[in-house]
Amino acid sequence: MPKNISTEILPEKAVLVALYTKSQSKEKTEEYLDELAFLLETAGGIPVERFTQALDKPNPATYVGAGKLDEISQYIRAEDIGLVVFDDELGASQLRNIEKHLECKILDRTSLILDIFAKRARTAYSKTQVELAQYQYLLPRLTRMWTHLERQRGGIGMRGPGETEIETDRRIIRDKISLLKKRLEGIDMQQAVQRKNRGKLIRVALVGYTNVGKSTLMNLLSKSAVFAEDKLFATLDTTVRKVVVENLPFLLSDTVGFIRKLPHNLIESFKSTLDETRESDVLLHVVDISHPEFESQIEVVNETLEEIGAGNKKTIMIFNKIDAYTWHEKQEDDLTESGPENVSLEALKQSWMAKTNNDCIFISATEKINYHELRALLYKEIKDMHAIRYPYDEFLY
Repeated sequence: MPKNISTEILPEKAVLVALYTKSQSKEKTEEYLDELAFLLETAGGIPVERFTQALDKPNPATYVGAGKLDEISQYIRAEDIGLVVFDDELGASQLRNIEKHLECKILDRTSLILDIFAKRARTAYSKTQVELAQYQYLLPRLTRMWTHLERQRGGIGMRGPGETEIETDRRIIRDKISLLKKRLEGIDMQQAVQRKNRGKLIRVALVGYTNVGKSTLMNLLSKSAVFAEDKLFATLDTTVRKVVVENLPFLLSDTVGFIRKLPHNLIESFKSTLDETRESDVLLHVVDISHPEFESQIEVVNETLEEIGAGNKKTIMIFNKIDAYTWHEKQEDDLTESGPENVSLEALKQSWMAKTNNDCIFISATEKINYHELRALLYKEIKDMHAIRYPYDEFLY
């Protein structure tokens, strides 16, 4: 091969598209687009431009209006862009119409997340879960794969065979979905036995929005080397470690993070992975306090916990990354905008966050700030729970 020819695969450039509606403000839409850009970067792409439009509701045919679609088309042709990513899940007809108009690759938020999950999956279990979600996403959108038939005018018999081929593919995918579900059921039974065989140790699960520092905290508490990275969905597979605080052992698990607009198929596919969360005795809800929208992230996590049946668990709020935190609003007793240099741990303990959360703590997992207080809180909570469940256990003496 000539030396001047590079085999390096260049990152795909993409434009992002979103709507702001009566139920979603322009500010909220920009926040969602920031997250979509982070998702794209995690998948290996480069966001180069954003397009937004105000509509009462998404256009049922093309998501955005015809004029906005023309504007996007002109831009991607002028800038040689081959990928357009939409912030909401698109239906089969929307995908087909948009692809026909833009003549480039189209992804929605769901397919982008699925791509990241497929890239991140390491074990056979997580790969099976991702594959199931992909097939469930693909099934109602199969018709977009057969748009080439529309170009063949007057071909007698073309419509029938096309439909037959689609139905054949649908049947194959349904059979594949059924097979994957059975495979997951078998793995679930094995993991249920493993959980049962772990004995009488108290079980604690780390939960939270994606990229809030759960894996970093897992490494700190368990003194292990769980993979942690500053990207979305760095962890897909559930990791369980035995942790000993003072003289009291417990099991600590780390699992997949949550995200806004998490595809329903992914929640369904990963419900088995989230069994660790449902069956835990205590949840450690980790929050990235440095994120400007951490309050809405807390709401997303709480809603998802309710959806998977873990909303009533004993929960400790852990506000992480306090070393990077700044007040996002002026304080009532201060005429100036507070900076990071005057946000002390004591000030955080007197903030509304501490007042509205009975069991909460402020830490920095990377800097080990307030780490000893976290361990003391964990010891107290687990010891109290252990004493009630096993009043004569030797660990307490």
